[in-house]
Amino acid sequence: MAEVALHSVRYGAETIHFGLRHTNRKSLAISVLPDLSVAVTAPHDSPLELIRKKVKKRAPWILKQQDYFKGYLPKQPPRRYVSGETHLYLGKQYRLKVFESDVEAVKLRGGYIHVGVNDRSDTGRISSLLDGWLLSHARAQFERRLKACWERLRKQGIPYPKLRLRQMQKRWGTCTREGVIYLTPNLVKTPGSCIDYVITHELCHLKHSHHGKAFYDMLRRVLPDWEQRKTRLEKVNI
Repeated sequence: MAEVALHSVRYGAETIHFGLRHTNRKSLAISVLPDLSVAVTAPHDSPLELIRKKVKKRAPWILKQQDYFKGYLPKQPPRRYVSGETHLYLGKQYRLKVFESDVEAVKLRGGYIHVGVNDRSDTGRISSLLDGWLLSHARAQFERRLKACWERLRKQGIPYPKLRLRQMQKRWGTCTREGVIYLTPNLVKTPGSCIDYVITHELCHLKHSHHGKAFYDMLRRVLPDWEQRKTRLEKVNI
């Protein structure tokens, strides 16, 4: 089996990641798979730049196919907030263990999220307690990771930003010209490496507001594997 290398091309505001495999075939083939990944098979003597140009030329079709397959991705079932149900935290699945208690609290123990509540049948209250727990942990995780990520970029003259949490449906994070980074609380459900990628991405935007070469040069210097992190983030099903 030929080795698969990961590459990417920019198309407008989009980044298209693709796996490249060289074989004995005589022509280049581009496929979009149901998991939204892009597979490219090319002849052994095909220059990488030529392959990238062909992928970029097919970008409208690739994005259209990915949008089509998004409709068939497995959806997260409606939450029931009962014992045994799984919930994500920092990229790992934890099972709920709901029990009645005079003291309402949420604690992470082993592979379980323990939720003590006055009435086990009050799923609205369980949801509220769990959301509050995730929000507080999101704020703590983000603050800690922001400090570490900023340390890697402080020599670039980027001032330490303010951090705000904001519910966003289509973005993990964004930033303002005034130096404020907004992150969606749901980001705390993803792996730590993905959180660092989103934070670093926004920090680089404080220096370069565009998605041009200077921006990606900075991002690549700080996170050489940013593309792998982004691909992993895109596959998180929340």
